Amino acid sequence: MKLDIAIVGCGLSGLAAALLLHRQRHAVTLYERFEAPRPVGSGLMVQPTGLAVLAALGLAEATVANGAPVDALLGLNTEGEPVLEAEYRHLAIPGAFGLGIHRASLFGVLYRAVQAAGIAIATGHEVAGSAAEGDKRRLDFADGTRSPAHDLVIDAAGLGSRLVPKFDHWLPYGALWATIDWPANGPFQRRLLEQRYARAEQMVGLLPLAEGRAAFFWSLKGDDYPRWQDRGLDSWRNDVCALWPECEQLAGQFTDPAQLTFARYAHRTTKASVGERIVHIGDAWHAASPQLGQGANMALLDAYALALALAMERSGDLDTAFAHFLKLRLGHVRLYQWMTWWFTPPFQSDSPWPAIFRDHFMAPGSRIPPGPRLKAATLSGLAGSPLAKLGLAPPDYESLAASASSTSVRASSLPQS
Repeated sequence: MKLDIAIVGCGLSGLAAALLLHRQRHAVTLYERFEAPRPVGSGLMVQPTGLAVLAALGLAEATVANGAPVDALLGLNTEGEPVLEAEYRHLAIPGAFGLGIHRASLFGVLYRAVQAAGIAIATGHEVAGSAAEGDKRRLDFADGTRSPAHDLVIDAAGLGSRLVPKFDHWLPYGALWATIDWPANGPFQRRLLEQRYARAEQMVGLLPLAEGRAAFFWSLKGDDYPRWQDRGLDSWRNDVCALWPECEQLAGQFTDPAQLTFARYAHRTTKASVGERIVHIGDAWHAASPQLGQGANMALLDAYALALALAMERSGDLDTAFAHFLKLRLGHVRLYQWMTWWFTPPFQSDSPWPAIFRDHFMAPGSRIPPGPRLKAATLSGLAGSPLAKLGLAPPDYESLAASASSTSVRASSLPQS
């Protein structure tokens, strides 16, 4: 079954799907609304799930070379007590680690591979809708034009996709984020994702990236963003340092509010994830708060599962292929949608009670076996055994360690500010 496939969105899932389907000898066209494809966002964590897909694409080494290994996550409350701990060493994967990487770096790895493969990219095409025509489907563009007829449309346009019903509302909390220089001679550990919490109302986090950089995050209610803009940076820097005094070295890097981008999130699952010659993947299908950091990894799993389902169905029956796809992914998606919804209030809430539950019950209880192993599986995206369902092997971290080590050497040799 060789198809003419349109992929809407030149993000991580769209690029990965394009590579996988091109290698199956399908005709693929990527439609991108920007004149030049570009990533949106700051740092993210590539988990074993996402890295397994990248390894299947032959891109794991290049990805690791552009990221920073992370051995554990550690979150402390204002009393200095650990209330969120997860270590990759508790996984049954030798040498496993998370990978802190700038979204632009991961985008670059995938985009260069798409360019090298000669996959068609139609830029400046903002998709406003889609309609089935017999055994084909066309895209409707915002300028009134239409695409050629395609056998299949893959919606990888993310949370803002116009091919699914608009989500009802934003989650109350979003985050300010920025990419900054890793502080020279500071107290921060290069292989640790650290966070600090004031109950569930404030959170500050630091994720190491490659080449002497870090992703900085500050939790903020969406309704409070205009007030944050009016207050000025001095007042906000004081808040950051009051919550995490060691951030004084970091706070000095912020001299202009434009350095910080405010991101908002929504929790939604598109009910009709497949339709007549159309399928939705990534955030177009399932979006959530970033509490478990699974967005990019889940999207990569979706892309792989869809390619696998199409390869399994040789008769050309797309409905059967869609059924295979849902069988491969629906359980894992539901599990993480539920867990993310449950995990959000203890870390982002106006009420003190979720944070009290987190500090006095959830955190102590999670240290009792098998708690450490379950936390590592949840953080890594491996809860629900998604790799086994896809026939994917876990990443070979021991062979990737050389790329990770060279990255650390480059990062530590760069001048810091």
